[in-house]
Amino acid sequence: MLRKWPLLFIIIPLIELYLIIKVGSYIGALWTVIIVVMTAIIGINLLRMQGLSTLKRAQQNMEQGVMPAMEMLEGLALAVGGALLITPGFLTDALGFICLIPATRRGMIRAFMARASVQTFGSQPPPGQPPFTNQSSGRSPNESGDGRTIEGEFHRKDDK
Repeated sequence: MLRKWPLLFIIIPLIELYLIIKVGSYIGALWTVIIVVMTAIIGINLLRMQGLSTLKRAQQNMEQGVMPAMEMLEGLALAVGGALLITPGFLTDALGFICLIPATRRGMIRAFMARASVQTFGSQPPPGQPPFTNQSSGRSPNESGDGRTIEGEFHRKDDK
């Protein structure tokens, strides 16, 4: 998959150029430029509104003690959508607007998460290293010198 990314930087501008020339031949160069500029302006305003809404939802979740995972992913999708809308062209504008519409954005995120595989940090140790150990001592991160793991909670009492 990573090998295909450089091709996108060649193919997408060519598609954009083709679409701009085709649209320009139908409605004229001036109207084509006006449409491209207007979609960027509209997109930036939508991005600002959606971004503020997503930030507000994330703050509400954090106040309730809930991890705002969906809002964080939505923020990433909004950033990608904003970058696509600033890029001149019709294809990138369409993809950018898809990232800005809440229903399609959340659907895209859910589809991506369903296909994504989760790999935890340290799940593949270096060759010759046993999994989940400290490289310097050979012990697991939670293991004390006597082989016991102590779990618990603590509360700080301020002396005033």
